[in-house]
Amino acid sequence: MSTEEEDLTIDPAFQPSADDVSYDLQRALSSVVALRSQISEDALTASMLGTERAGHGVVIGEKGLVLTVGYLVTEAESIWLVDINGLAVPGHAMGYDQETGLGLVQALGQLNVPAIPLGSSSDLAVGDPVILAGHGGTQNATKAKVVSKREFAGYWEYVLDEGIFTSPPHPSWGGAALINADGELCGIGSLFVQQSLPGSERHDGNLIIPIDLLKPILDEMMQFGRRQKAPRPWLGMITTEVDDALVVAGLVDGGPADDSGISVGDIVLGVNGEPVADLANLFRQVWALGSAGTQVPLNLQRGADQMDVVVNSVSRYDMLKAPNLH
Repeated sequence: MSTEEEDLTIDPAFQPSADDVSYDLQRALSSVVALRSQISEDALTASMLGTERAGHGVVIGEKGLVLTVGYLVTEAESIWLVDINGLAVPGHAMGYDQETGLGLVQALGQLNVPAIPLGSSSDLAVGDPVILAGHGGTQNATKAKVVSKREFAGYWEYVLDEGIFTSPPHPSWGGAALINADGELCGIGSLFVQQSLPGSERHDGNLIIPIDLLKPILDEMMQFGRRQKAPRPWLGMITTEVDDALVVAGLVDGGPADDSGISVGDIVLGVNGEPVADLANLFRQVWALGSAGTQVPLNLQRGADQMDVVVNSVSRYDMLKAPNLH
């Protein structure tokens, strides 16, 4: 996962025009703002995501409430937002949800742009036309289609039960707005992905976080900075799928897995004696053991030896630097 996106232009043939849609295209695109954040060098996420991050946010509230992808604002010391008119205002990281990967920013000045209405991501079907829009109007928006809706698991202990996959890809995807045929926000851009679909060649595209995941937690995020249920256990273990095996590819320095003696190259065979089939299955088995703080028994293979290691999990929120989102 990276926030370093190349400054690529979108082919004019893929840029939307007012004739392509039945809603006010310029109004919808003007809800997308540029977002830049600065993170301390000693922040937990600095080594993986960098200390200077850039992407987009989408105004969803008339008082300057901005929705974005969480990795742009996690541990941010400062945030700046720029609207379609070039007006720059500071922002405050209001909330971050580890489970969905969504983040909220409150503009600390007047953004002279409208809020976009929220649509229904569950109503989107494979084949539906959409627009994926970054800040900058039609020149930074692309016409796309929904090519898949399926599970996604990320090595940073993350699972979407049903992510939205679109193609062709937007070259500056982080925090971009997925807009449906009614001009409503249906998701937030998260990743560039390559995927193979049944009966087709490999597709380059984007993973989109569905907007329906925001709706049940929006009020809690605005009031408390995160959802109010107990956080999931976090291991600080980067795990990848290699030749049908789950291999530890990295460890967060000072994290629970690092402290427990797990090593890069270890193969995860199971959780508490139950075999794991894939990355999503691994994470779900860990989360099923309880909330953050629970002990997580992992069954590992190291070289020719099999071994059991108990990891004392923590809340990832407790590892993050200010702003404090408790």
